[in-house]
Amino acid sequence: MDIQAIVKQVLEELGKSELKNVRPSTTPIYQEKVEKMVRSIVYEKEKVVRVNSPMDGEIIEKVQSITPARIGIGRTGTRMKTREYLDFRIDHAAAQDAVFRGVSEEFLSELNLPVLQSKSESMDEYLMNLDSGRKLDDASRKWAEKNLSKGKQVQIIVSDGLSSTGVEANIRDLLPALVQGLQVKNISLGEPVFIKRSRVWIQDELASITNCDVVISLIGERPGLATAKSISAYLIYRPSEDTVEADRTVISNIHDGGIPPVEAGAYLADLIGDVLKNKASGVKLTQLKLSSD
Repeated sequence: MDIQAIVKQVLEELGKSELKNVRPSTTPIYQEKVEKMVRSIVYEKEKVVRVNSPMDGEIIEKVQSITPARIGIGRTGTRMKTREYLDFRIDHAAAQDAVFRGVSEEFLSELNLPVLQSKSESMDEYLMNLDSGRKLDDASRKWAEKNLSKGKQVQIIVSDGLSSTGVEANIRDLLPALVQGLQVKNISLGEPVFIKRSRVWIQDELASITNCDVVISLIGERPGLATAKSISAYLIYRPSEDTVEADRTVISNIHDGGIPPVEAGAYLADLIGDVLKNKASGVKLTQLKLSSD
């Protein structure tokens, strides 16, 4: 069941709770009132202490204010309360939707970036065969070899990854901020590209094709029940066949409830400047900066 169906069902349940005085036997009237309620309800999540007679409600409220975790939601017997159960279903549906929906064609047109494709021919293959997302398909590789600028300092990749929702929610602000930050620093930049169903390691192949110094991937994070709108930035200096994960620098939790996308773009530009200056990324960059302090 997709998120639209889940939300509709939740709204219907909330609408029914307002119709306790209407007899279900009057079916047409009941149905009409339910539909009217569904159309008029605006569903808003709110953090409220729902524990019955808590020993210290203020402490629970304080903890709720600093974490997206489900704390102080209360229970009825051995089960969570109805509203919290409905919240859970909506968040779960949003997480599934973020993975399987895919970035819309309207958004891709708005971005106006070259669209490439990994070897993953479907989302099922992408999820089950990790290697399929780590290489460009033949057509995309040939296009990149022929059309992308070579020898620039930075190459940017945007990818749906595991959260198309996260990409659509953040890239509009993040990408321009990053590009502007690099331009201010006079750092040369190749043409950013969008790669469908790609994983982080595909950046190594694109770095080899473009002969850039730094390649950075802005990619949708695995969604959770706290948020389905988060992306991460992975960057690496001059990847090779000997590259390991410790060579990559990652900045995660880029979203409105974490690192705001505009702020993240400016920070990533500064970080790329450090990577170029030190000719290193990942653990090596950290070690070099510590030794120079």
